[in-house]
Amino acid sequence: MDSLVIAGRGYASRLLVGTGKYQDFAQTRAAIDASGAEIVTVAIRRTNIGQDPNQPSLLDALPPSQFTYLPNTAGCYTADDAIRTLRLARELLDGHDLVKLEVLGDPQSLYPNVVETLKAAEVLVKDGFKVMVYTSDDPIIAQQLENIGCVAVMPLASLIGSGMGILNPWNLQIIIDRLTVPVIVDAGVGTASDAAIAMELGCDAVLMNTAIAGAKDPILMASAMRKAVEAGREAYLAGRMPRKAYQASPSSPTVGIIGT
Repeated sequence: MDSLVIAGRGYASRLLVGTGKYQDFAQTRAAIDASGAEIVTVAIRRTNIGQDPNQPSLLDALPPSQFTYLPNTAGCYTADDAIRTLRLARELLDGHDLVKLEVLGDPQSLYPNVVETLKAAEVLVKDGFKVMVYTSDDPIIAQQLENIGCVAVMPLASLIGSGMGILNPWNLQIIIDRLTVPVIVDAGVGTASDAAIAMELGCDAVLMNTAIAGAKDPILMASAMRKAVEAGREAYLAGRMPRKAYQASPSSPTVGIIGT
């Protein structure tokens, strides 16, 4: 399988996994192992990675020597809050600069506020961060984020935690066709077929959390997602057969048939 390259670094896995909503850090680790993910996201405002020395730390369950951390700004509703959160993450993780920016518009839909996202992205890129950015599936906004200098653009498939899958494959296709940085579907994946479809469209990777953590068997679902992402990528590279509306084509040869 070809490598996913983000900010000049290659990764064997094209599945990125969140670390929230699990029963405990032990289940988190088991799910991450089953997924094969090398990049894990962590909500700085919700997960202990050293802020509280008296509580268990995710760093013990998922050592940074084994995984690439992707601190994110989940729960931030303004550019200023997001910028402060990621600067704190950089201090906690000894200068780590690969981050996931998300600035939300409202607590009900968790839809991205693209105006605040653009403002934060400009500041963070100038501040030396390698910004992977959650955004809407608007191709124009996606292009602007790439132009600012984001190292990956992450359009939603559908609302965060909804499990509704890819609702607008046409916009995703435009973004994939236009951008040169990795395009990673982020939010809305509900099951393995959703992940496979994203990869078949030509997305470079898929990021998910609730689809795994919210499953009846998170460990088994993590394994399923791993296979789906790999199968979808292989199908994309192989190139699907042309669609033929109202035209059948027999699988077996039609010449040289016995008795003809």
